[in-house]
Amino acid sequence: MNKLAYWLLVIGGLNWLLVGVLGWDIGQIFGGQDAFISRIIYVLVGLSTILMLVKPKKGESMPK
Repeated sequence: MNKLAYWLLVIGGLNWLLVGVLGWDIGQIFGGQDAFISRIIYVLVGLSTILMLVKPKKGESMPK
């Protein structure tokens, strides 16, 4: 689960890089921000962020 969350965060980070540098959103491939599949991807990236914030890796503690 952590690996999937990690890769979704990488995709989300690269998407924001593209938005900032080129003004292009990966969600446009799937029909734009209002398309159902794009919204699912955005929700999964957001949930991955929450998971990574709440659940530290094995042997690590949460940053203070």
